[in-house]
Amino acid sequence: MTSRMERIRKKLEEAFTPVRLEVTDDSARHAGHAGSSEAGETHFNVTIISDAFADLSRVQIQRTIHMVLGEEFETGLHALSLKASVPQPDEGEDT
Repeated sequence: MTSRMERIRKKLEEAFTPVRLEVTDDSARHAGHAGSSEAGETHFNVTIISDAFADLSRVQIQRTIHMVLGEEFETGLHALSLKASVPQPDEGEDT
């Protein structure tokens, strides 16, 4: 069984082929808050940089990412802090 973080990473990599992707589980900071679970894996921070976002507005990028992660939201993902952008000329090829 894979963790939610692994599934999020895989789905985003497959959908957007990012040049940079960071996914961190922030659930522990939200323990006891709305939408939290003792099992964790409810709150995540994502930084993603991809050429796939080149012709999209900020709202379109967020909607597209939420659609890709729709199943995760339906099965317990409660909150996603999202930083998404296109690559800048000085950004490397690290994922």
